[in-house]
Amino acid sequence: MIEQLKTFDHNALAIEVIDGFDETDEKLCQKFFQEKLDQGFETVNVLVKLDEMKIDHSSVKAFMEDSIWALRNYKKLGHLAIVAHSKVLKALVPIDNLFFQRASEGRLERYFDVSQLDEALAFIS
Repeated sequence: MIEQLKTFDHNALAIEVIDGFDETDEKLCQKFFQEKLDQGFETVNVLVKLDEMKIDHSSVKAFMEDSIWALRNYKKLGHLAIVAHSKVLKALVPIDNLFFQRASEGRLERYFDVSQLDEALAFIS
């Protein structure tokens, strides 16, 4: 299940994945993102809070479809903040930045611990 953590008047979107992530959640994320684009923003800065997500309650199909959608919409994605309490995700974010060379386009992906939620919100604002 996902829910919006906060709503913004600008090009930021902040969501939290609670328990699991399925096909309905994937479509809702896409809807939130598209609404920002429909408001005239060229890119959308996204915060995803994952600390309460349980992998075994999530759909592999939804994850794969969401990944494909993200790749197709890559140019519309601005700053990306991952908020969690995971050493694995913390290690993967710098690798992701290198792989996609986001920093060269003025866009960054950063990992934030759950205790740094306010900093993550500021990063996407």
